[in-house]
Amino acid sequence: MLNNIGLPGLLLIAVVVLVLFGRGKISSLMGEVGKGITSFKKGISEGEHDVKNGDKDTAELSDDTVVVTDTKTDKDRV
Repeated sequence: MLNNIGLPGLLLIAVVVLVLFGRGKISSLMGEVGKGITSFKKGISEGEHDVKNGDKDTAELSDDTVVVTDTKTDKDRV
C-alpha cells in the first residue's frame, strides 16, 4: 500500500498536516524533535566514553567515598 505513494502523495500529506496543525505548531514540534535527537546522541557518546574509561571512573569514585561512623541519636544520650 505504501509502496505507491510517490511525490504527489507525499506533498498532499504534507499540505494536510500543515493545514491541520499550523505552521507554528509544526515548527515547535520539529524543534523538540531536534533537541531530542541531540540529547540522544550526547547520551550515546557519553556512554561510549564511560565504557572506554570504566576503570578510571571506578577509581575516582573510591577516592570520594565517605565513611560515617558512630552517629549519636537522642536515644543514645539518655
